Amino acid sequence: MKYVPFALSALVMCLSGPALAAPTSDEALERMRSMKTTGQSLEMETVAQTGEVADAIRANLSRIRLPEGFKIELYAVVPDARHMAVGPSSGVVFVGTRKTDLWAVTDRTKNRKADEVKRFAPAIDFTQPGPCFSPDGFLFVAEHNRVLVFPAAEFFYEGPDVAADIVVPTGELIPKDEESYNHGARVCAVGPDNKLTISLGQPHNVPPKDKLELYEQHGIGGIVRMERDGSKREVYATGVRNSVGITYHPTTKELWFTDNQVDGMGDDIPPGEINHAPKAGMKFGMPWYGGGQVRTNEYADETPPEGLTPPVVETIAHAADMGLTFYTGKQFPEQYRGGLFSAQRGSWNRTVPAGARVMFTPFAADGSGPSGETVPFAEGWLDEDTGEYYGRIVDVAQLKDGSLLVSDDTAGAIYRISYQGGAN
Repeated sequence: MKYVPFALSALVMCLSGPALAAPTSDEALERMRSMKTTGQSLEMETVAQTGEVADAIRANLSRIRLPEGFKIELYAVVPDARHMAVGPSSGVVFVGTRKTDLWAVTDRTKNRKADEVKRFAPAIDFTQPGPCFSPDGFLFVAEHNRVLVFPAAEFFYEGPDVAADIVVPTGELIPKDEESYNHGARVCAVGPDNKLTISLGQPHNVPPKDKLELYEQHGIGGIVRMERDGSKREVYATGVRNSVGITYHPTTKELWFTDNQVDGMGDDIPPGEINHAPKAGMKFGMPWYGGGQVRTNEYADETPPEGLTPPVVETIAHAADMGLTFYTGKQFPEQYRGGLFSAQRGSWNRTVPAGARVMFTPFAADGSGPSGETVPFAEGWLDEDTGEYYGRIVDVAQLKDGSLLVSDDTAGAIYRISYQGGAN
């Protein structure tokens, strides 16, 4: 009788055949493109929203300084959280990382705190995914050297298999020889023209002269635009060192973006940038300018070409300006409506650290440009006495109720800022 279990298991193997190997990431993608299952378990792993980590993050939020009447709370524990895309119909927040994970964050009870955080499309190994939504609910994911699209992501995300397609195949967003660990994170936006816009950071501190022609041809160190199916690609803007934040103004429909500037020039130069690109073909300052009007050492002896566009806003040097969004809600007081919220991740290239905060730039009512100074809105993740970071802020996004989400890739969290000051 002691051999019966073995006999039964052998019989099962004989009837069912050998176990199928799990598909590779590429195989899984092809299965989903054909509306076939990948064989992933329906018991999907989730990230714990309670416990020691969540408690520690909440405790650290007591450090954060906000204007009177505002409140900040932990919205979700999300490992390595970076750029966010809020689903236009469900409000589910899709969150990219600089690793291989893309997270789906759900507030099922609508109490403005996440009930569930789980891996989106777990059979796919993403490479530094940066998500963005089209108004009609297509989730685009710009990776280091590929672009995917997930139609009806808000519907399919509950399970492991999702409708998927390829916009730009692997190895065709940039030449494979230009793949790099440096400045490789991509961000995207679907513009008012219904085209997909993607920023392409270049991998150097200052791009070398023998690369300039190649980079301009492919839009590396710039911004590219294409149809949603990947066709009709064009270089929209050049002279950009590494933009990790792009957005369109809701009224003017024009593009605004941040740019991270040259390292190694000292604590106080060059400044970071917020730029305006209302039309295609504009050229910004790189590589002749390291930020603002500060010339780079590598190109100091060259005469810059005519027609370069300077930044609209210069920010503190090396604070690492990242994601940005125009505020269209009604929850915040009037002075914030129509203005620009932007994230500063925080410096590594300063003897005195700076950044790790959310900034605010007021805008003219017609959306033509800033109407006042760019000032801190939420700060305190940087301990100014010790130089220690309690978080590094990457992106800002707006929920349907008009509150603001803030991502932190170091603490691994998303925060929610709401206005508690009463009628306004």
